[in-house]
Amino acid sequence: MDMTGVRGVLFDKDGTLFDFARTWEAWAVSFLTRLAPDRDHRIRLGTAIGFDVTTEEFSPGSVVVAGTPGEVAAVLAQHLPQFSAEALVDVINAEAEAAPQAEAVPLVPLLEQLRAAGLMLGVATNDAERPARAHLDQAGVTQFFDFIAGFDSGHGAKPGPGQLHAFAAATGLAPDQIVMVGDSTHDLHAGRAAGMRCVGVLTGLAPAEVLAPHADVIMDNIGGLPAWLAMQS
Repeated sequence: MDMTGVRGVLFDKDGTLFDFARTWEAWAVSFLTRLAPDRDHRIRLGTAIGFDVTTEEFSPGSVVVAGTPGEVAAVLAQHLPQFSAEALVDVINAEAEAAPQAEAVPLVPLLEQLRAAGLMLGVATNDAERPARAHLDQAGVTQFFDFIAGFDSGHGAKPGPGQLHAFAAATGLAPDQIVMVGDSTHDLHAGRAAGMRCVGVLTGLAPAEVLAPHADVIMDNIGGLPAWLAMQS
């Protein structure tokens, strides 16, 4: 596979490496039940973060889709005065670590293929770094990545380009040698701000028409990456 011009791929995590709905709907049920045993209270909390407790589905505009744990905590704090924002972040991260991860595609063979092609690989997520590493460990894929950063890793959060610049610095690659892959406009805006090529995937909640204006290509999932990368120059 000739990867002329592309030497690195930086992945978002939730909705990209892992299917968003199949992973985070289970997290939301467990998380909200832990915070609010009373159903009516749980419904109010769910509404605040864009989660329908009855259907167990997120709305595309949910703060959970692309927000950091701190942003989710800030939304919930007004409904949970007994918790500090810091305590809520701790609960969010603890529940996130335990969330079952549903791979968007079988990750090991895909990542093996990309590494065999000589690509540097990274993860840039608005999740915290600790649960992000736990999720990658659960999937048995941590060893494939040269760089893993969360919103709390010291590089900022997306849509800012800090994590993306840090990946470039860590690998010694120029931004135009890197492809940013994500399921949200936060990911694609970050990629554009960093001067990278951008791939949008549909394993999150954003539809193709929302992502397309900000991406070089839209794919159903990351399984389409090898064929597309082989055509880049």
